[in-house]
Amino acid sequence: MKNFSLLLVFFLCSTSLFAQTYFPGKNNWESKRPADLGLDQAKIAAAIEFAVAHESDQNKNLKIAHYESAFGREPVGYPIGPMKTRGPASGLIIYKGYVVGQWGEPERVDLTFSVAKSLLSTTAGLAVADGLIKDEKDLVYPYMAPIYPFDPVRSMMNKADHLYEDDVFELFGTEHNRKIRWDDLLRQTSDWEGSLWGKPDWADRPSGEANQWRTRARNTPGSVYEYNDTRVNVLALALMNIWRKPLPVILKERIMDPIGASDTWRWTGYENSFVIIDGQIMQSVSGGSHWGGGMMLSAWDQARFGYLTLRNGNWNGKQLIQASWIEKSRTPTPAQPGYGFMNYFLNNDLKEVPAAPKTAFLHIGAGTNMIYVDQENDLVIVARWIPNGDKAELVRLVLESLKR
Repeated sequence: MKNFSLLLVFFLCSTSLFAQTYFPGKNNWESKRPADLGLDQAKIAAAIEFAVAHESDQNKNLKIAHYESAFGREPVGYPIGPMKTRGPASGLIIYKGYVVGQWGEPERVDLTFSVAKSLLSTTAGLAVADGLIKDEKDLVYPYMAPIYPFDPVRSMMNKADHLYEDDVFELFGTEHNRKIRWDDLLRQTSDWEGSLWGKPDWADRPSGEANQWRTRARNTPGSVYEYNDTRVNVLALALMNIWRKPLPVILKERIMDPIGASDTWRWTGYENSFVIIDGQIMQSVSGGSHWGGGMMLSAWDQARFGYLTLRNGNWNGKQLIQASWIEKSRTPTPAQPGYGFMNYFLNNDLKEVPAAPKTAFLHIGAGTNMIYVDQENDLVIVARWIPNGDKAELVRLVLESLKR
């Protein structure tokens, strides 16, 4: 009887909490004047003015921007997925659940680059919750089936000329790759070796001497952090292999529809990233837009995902992402303490945003696309197309508005 009473009290308290917390409906996010929530309205205006004035000076044609950056000068650095011209500097300020500031074109659907990695890692969390992955510390290779690529050109070749070539490939077939855990992929510490969708692991952000890129000694999985999109795409394909469904379908059903996201977001892969699973042609998505593709969505939809992580995966009383997964996502990576599961950038050492609480975290993609999440201050800030070096100042200016 005592236990029942305690459970009843917990249930009533939880119900009361969510009843008091505002969650926006689809296509309708309520706004309030900053002053009505105790904020300094002039300082909110100053923060917005800063964001607008500090728009990225990179070319709005993202194909041109790609080739004008280091990415375009990488080996095999050409895009193989869709890209589009971006909009102006845009963003939103969400305080205590309400919109207290916005600028630019927050409704515009644009590439979000590596913010897609946070959505990718979410699909891994859902796989753990559903038991498709027993534990993220498990080795990956026992979960994997051979990958059967969809290649219409190859199907027209004379098969007799290719007797010694496999028709399928293994993602984790080498001695080194068989040591990789899901956790290593999520934390970008796998040092996976190989090539996927025509992009070798050594061709992404190569360092050192070129004649050693392909022959260097491999690091023990988990020991060295390296931001590498080929390996991110390995995770995406591995996850689709166990879901047996395209990841955008999983994300739509389990996350985006329940949080009231718009119908305008799209998550794409590459022109050659198609495989056959269960007789169906499926596209493996990109975890970023390094070579094109990835997630295209609005600032409003970015804000909804950020608000979901602000609320520890709970949306209006429904636990969409396990709170334990959010906690793990925010656990520092031993080899890179400022990084959790992709793409949770942590502020434990106050390097990302010195003026913010240590508990704040950010989903960050090139551009810069930023979703700042601050549970201590009940605050989410979305900023798009602002130089990376200016994001901390924007957050500082918004935080100044909270001090009365």
